[in-house]
Amino acid sequence: MMNASDSAVQKLLAHEDIRHCLMRYARAIDRCDPELLGAVYWPEATDSHGSFEGTAAAFIDWVIPLLRAMDQTMHLLGNILIELEGDKAAVETYFTAYHRIRRHGGEPYDVIVSGRYIDRMECRNGEWRIGERRVVYDWVREFEDSSDWSKPVLGLRFESNRIENDPSYTLFGAARPIQSA
Repeated sequence: MMNASDSAVQKLLAHEDIRHCLMRYARAIDRCDPELLGAVYWPEATDSHGSFEGTAAAFIDWVIPLLRAMDQTMHLLGNILIELEGDKAAVETYFTAYHRIRRHGGEPYDVIVSGRYIDRMECRNGEWRIGERRVVYDWVREFEDSSDWSKPVLGLRFESNRIENDPSYTLFGAARPIQSA
């Protein structure tokens, strides 16, 4: 029989596992890593993501080429509200996403999008993943060419954030990044 202390620990562990799943999502999106992205969704999961609505597998097929066409992206996660109900959770996660895009003529511009991921998550065999996602966009800003993200500024050297040559993918000699807790 589980006591109140055990129950509190289990709840904390579930919260941490859910947050870790969300962090893997952000990494997969920014690194254009379809394998890692697929591992944050259950196979039958759905995603309603702006102009896209369909299965998670179809979302991955749609979003990876879209992101690869951009120079850079960075998704930052903020407030994460988790409401647990057994092996299910309702999760609201604030995000801000930065995108360096090129117009049809090749001119760069920056887009900043902010909103919330509204997720229904499930735990199966001790693993939390997304079962259903709906993205709510709260605001978006576009800026003309504000700076070349790949050009050294103040002596800083920028490295790619894509899977092929990102330093995090060779961390500690691993061929792939650490994927689970």
